[in-house]
Amino acid sequence: MQLNYLAFAVPLFTGLMYLEYYLSQKKGRVEQFRFNETVANINVGIAERLADVFATGLFYFFFSWIYTHFAFFEIRPGFITWVLLFLFTDFMWYWYHRFGHEVNLFWAVHVVHHQSDDYNFTVSARITVFQAAARCLFWAVLPLIGFPPAMITIFLLIHGTYPFFTHTQLVGKLGWLEYFLVTPSHHRVHHSSNPQYLDKNYGDVLIIWDKLLGTFTEENETPVYGLTKPLNSHSFLWQHFHFLLEIGIAFKRAKGFREKWKALFGKPDEIDPRIRMSLERKFSYKETQINYSATLIGYIRFQTLLSLVLLFLVIFFEYYLGTAQLICLSLFIVLSVITTGSMLEQRRWIFHLEFARVGLLGVLAWFTFPYFNLSVFLTGLAGVVLYFYRSIGNRYYACLYR
Repeated sequence: MQLNYLAFAVPLFTGLMYLEYYLSQKKGRVEQFRFNETVANINVGIAERLADVFATGLFYFFFSWIYTHFAFFEIRPGFITWVLLFLFTDFMWYWYHRFGHEVNLFWAVHVVHHQSDDYNFTVSARITVFQAAARCLFWAVLPLIGFPPAMITIFLLIHGTYPFFTHTQLVGKLGWLEYFLVTPSHHRVHHSSNPQYLDKNYGDVLIIWDKLLGTFTEENETPVYGLTKPLNSHSFLWQHFHFLLEIGIAFKRAKGFREKWKALFGKPDEIDPRIRMSLERKFSYKETQINYSATLIGYIRFQTLLSLVLLFLVIFFEYYLGTAQLICLSLFIVLSVITTGSMLEQRRWIFHLEFARVGLLGVLAWFTFPYFNLSVFLTGLAGVVLYFYRSIGNRYYACLYR
């Protein structure tokens, strides 16, 4: 059987997140995990892992095309070439990461990773498919040099695992390792909004690039995590698109080529902050104080667990799922993370998404078991639900939003 065993990364890293939470409880530091932040972080990670099912093949094809047509050298796997690949990969990551903080378009795809006001293993999941695509452009230098695509792909899987373990407050400074590795202490600095820590410690595995290029600083005072102006939103959609909208408005308002260029490739702190305030009033207004009912918390936990289980199954059986089945399951997961994020903000339109999710399950059932009797049953059930749509919706809101 052709199964994708990379799916076991889902329960592995979820288990490590829970282990960190358990240890935080034992140390009396459970305040490092807030329910709404944790759900929002995991939602982003679920969507990114799902997108990888479709994107990984495209990235491999892109690397293969560059390697086949434009490679300067023909590099073969060996101890020295693996070491060189590690150094080149980590160095390109440094520059991707630095551009991600200093250039508007790159910050637009990287900002999601910095939005959480918590700092724990769940924050490492906040990587969007947009960020993965931007990173791929930088790593395209590797096949251009002459590293084989298979070699690059294997190493990127290994290289991408290390940063997960730097997103924690449970580990202090690590002695002599601090001289050359990116440690949790170094990365806590990077995720903080303290003025003296801004735009520091871009490294992924090696901290030596920051020390050589003047972007290194040590952790000397307790970091305050998140953006300099907190997002105050757990909406999956708003988290992903707010800065792109800000850039779009800044570009539209800009006069002349130079100003428009600056809107796209200038520094993020040069975007007029009033643009975000205006957008928040239009798209992201919510009550400042929201109390979650026990029913809502339980339902969100169930939905998050269901999304993780379905994500595992989609990745594990991806070679056996038909196109229609894969699309239905993927859309169901995407709608789930949008819905749970919107539940945290008590949005009133989520019932329509819930109905769409149930509809997707019906379509999935029909594609899996295309029998006439099932079609009649599903059509009849849809008709009954539509007839009582408003009543079901009112009951739904009464249960969740109290």
